[in-house]
Amino acid sequence: MCGIAGIYAYHYAANPVEVTELCAMRDHMAARGPDGRGEWVSADGRVGFGHRRLAIIDLSEEAAQPMVSPDGSAVIAFNGEIYNYQALRAALEAKGRAFRTRSDTEVLLQLYALKGAAMVFDLRGMFAFALWDAAKHGLLLARDPYGVKPLYYADDGWTLRFASQVKALVAGGRVGRDPDPAGWAGFFLFGSVPEPYTVHRAVRAVEAGTTVWIDRCGPGRPTRYFSVSRPFAAAEIKPARIAVAPARGRIRAALFDSVRHHLVADVPVGIFLSSGVDSGALLGLMRDAGQRDVEAITLRYDEFRGHSDDEAPLAALTARHFGARHTIRTVTREEFGADLPKIFAAMDQPTIDGINTWFVAKAARERGLKAALSGLGGDELAGGYPSFSDIPRWVRLARPGSFVPFLSALVRHAIAALNGMMPLVHPKAAGFLQYAGSYSGAYLLRRGVFMPWELAGLMDRDFMREGLRRLDPLKHIAAVLEPKPKSAWSKVAALEAGLYLRNQLLRDTDWAGMAHSLEVRVPFVDAPLVQNVAADFAALPPGAGKEVVANSPSVAVPAEIQDRAKSGFKTGFATPIAQWLQQDEQVRAWQEVPRLRSANCPWARRWAYQIARA
Repeated sequence: MCGIAGIYAYHYAANPVEVTELCAMRDHMAARGPDGRGEWVSADGRVGFGHRRLAIIDLSEEAAQPMVSPDGSAVIAFNGEIYNYQALRAALEAKGRAFRTRSDTEVLLQLYALKGAAMVFDLRGMFAFALWDAAKHGLLLARDPYGVKPLYYADDGWTLRFASQVKALVAGGRVGRDPDPAGWAGFFLFGSVPEPYTVHRAVRAVEAGTTVWIDRCGPGRPTRYFSVSRPFAAAEIKPARIAVAPARGRIRAALFDSVRHHLVADVPVGIFLSSGVDSGALLGLMRDAGQRDVEAITLRYDEFRGHSDDEAPLAALTARHFGARHTIRTVTREEFGADLPKIFAAMDQPTIDGINTWFVAKAARERGLKAALSGLGGDELAGGYPSFSDIPRWVRLARPGSFVPFLSALVRHAIAALNGMMPLVHPKAAGFLQYAGSYSGAYLLRRGVFMPWELAGLMDRDFMREGLRRLDPLKHIAAVLEPKPKSAWSKVAALEAGLYLRNQLLRDTDWAGMAHSLEVRVPFVDAPLVQNVAADFAALPPGAGKEVVANSPSVAVPAEIQDRAKSGFKTGFATPIAQWLQQDEQVRAWQEVPRLRSANCPWARRWAYQIARA
């Protein structure tokens, strides 16, 4: 796990690589890699790579990066982990390939020599890497299927720059900072900046599951090798009736296999433990995989003591149940206030999430951990969100009204006007008929922070119009459903994984974890896992997914945890942001906006405005 940066002066008239710029980009990410740093510049000065290292696999100096192939034909800067690297190495050795290190980085170099860019189909892990092919005078950028690891680039028509963080690109001093209307509109709509946009016009994300090839002609069109909706669409091609009992068995086996792979490391791997099913099941599966001295970390907030939101009591029960060493870390409002400037500095792009990961990662690092598992992605895989029932129901209810011309717009304006005089309902309710008739619109209603017609009071009107035009929110959402699954369950699963999980949860886990030099691994976010069990989860009775996950370890998650999940209580490191917004003077800018002072204003809207101001 690391931070990578690089410069490729591909145009013949472009200035050669400036090492000072390269190192400024690299060292802006010092927290991502406190164990080492390195740089490499080609003999002709046209290509340069920088690397900050957090040593997890092969801790020796021989595994340092950037890594050059023995014949000098390829160079790589790699961020992430390849969990099946040992099997890949054995296959490569059988073909006569020799290795100098025990690292997964060298496996990537050798695999590229054999397969070129098609190597990505063989990789199981979380990764973002840049690989220079000297023979072809080309640069390959690649990112893992779900986008667990970030990668951004900026191209000015002469030189391409890339880095693991947007702020690292800007820190080099040669990338423009002009705001991107589409990125900012996306932030206010979704609570995070949707790929491929960023908050800067000059910077784009390498999208999840894609590769980009850059040669002397500049960047080519990104090549998508993985779509989050494809496993769900493919699953529906299989026989419609799947026996439930074998499906449960396949899910258990696949989850164990994913956890086993995610434990590959040369350092101890801990776990973030909430009071929910997902992290509890992971802890049980870690035990099944032979881990007997697992460090489990749970957050507790002063404001939640004695209330149902307090994760600590049930998390302690789970830890005892599976024999883990358990640390309960209490976070106070005073600590939140003290850490807030550092949180804003570490936050690579604006987001309304990540606070919980910041503190649990901080606690894990205090315990000496460099890697930890997280239950992130379990709800998307097992149908644990209310959206799995809400969105299909809303589509059924609203679709008839969508066929009446102008009705939905008239209803929206009428409700908005009434709500403006006397707030009675949720602000998004005004858009129900206009949006809920399609899966894209219903998803925007379910997950949106603000709605499109509300952005005028938050952004300059011309800036807003350009942002909405370029982003085209409903089209952006619909693009995730390509190829389109048929069933309602599969559509929602693909939307949640391709939007909320990718653009918010995974990205926030990366910046907040790496700010504390902690690698966070997510066994539920695993392409082979999803490809193996998408049909099985879809075949389960409604609400049964979590029960199957809870019983996937040889010793099931405690009944108290399962009963709480069945009752519909959502767990997973909630934070008292709503209270802090009322109490901390550092986060009171939202009071400048009348609609945000309304009694029925959701806390997420206030926090989004505060983040934008910060």
